[in-house]
Amino acid sequence: MTTPGRGLHGRVLDSLGPDITAGQYPPGSVLRTDELAKEFEVSRSVMREAVRVLESMHLVESRRRVGVTVRPKAEWNVYDPQVIRWRLAGADRPHQLRSLTVLRSAVEPIAAGLAAKFATAEQCAELTECAIGMVANSRGHRLEGYLVHDVAFHRVILAASGNEMFARLGDVVTEVLAGRTHHEVMFEDPDPAAVTLHVQVAEAVREGDALRAETLTREITVGALQELDILAP
Repeated sequence: MTTPGRGLHGRVLDSLGPDITAGQYPPGSVLRTDELAKEFEVSRSVMREAVRVLESMHLVESRRRVGVTVRPKAEWNVYDPQVIRWRLAGADRPHQLRSLTVLRSAVEPIAAGLAAKFATAEQCAELTECAIGMVANSRGHRLEGYLVHDVAFHRVILAASGNEMFARLGDVVTEVLAGRTHHEVMFEDPDPAAVTLHVQVAEAVREGDALRAETLTREITVGALQELDILAP
């Protein structure tokens, strides 16, 4: 399905992007824009726009007299939310989920500890509201509702850390949380222990207890890795 609002070049991207990240076009493959324009039944200008987007993600590079060449995976912008989404939709999902969850386990506990020191009153209130929303949606197979509050919770933690580098990882964390839900790498209901831990993290941040906030958040990320061992080995 084409992403709404992206028009014809979005239709091209929604086909080419997943194919590239899934390895159907291995690194070094040359894509001929004229041939692709005919294949997708779009104009050359539409094809060029799609290629520019892929270039911005470092998935491909254009070379005069050569064409559009697929770049090695090591050069991809693996933090781009769309690249993450494409990889989660393909055969690379287990590796991608594990890689992203390990990243979370390295960053989020530290961010939570900093949030306990630097969060504003408004951010503390927002964290509490998110935790309450998670509790309210934690029973009855309401994973989409739970996801909304879960994403908001972790975005607030990263932003409240006061570290702009951590805050910019909000989109990355959003994609991994959404990917776990949309690709059914979740139990039918969230783990009650994990839900409780989120409530306790919100309390620790509000109370300014950095060590407790960090320790509890580490428990959350360890639990997420253990879920992957069960559901996406």
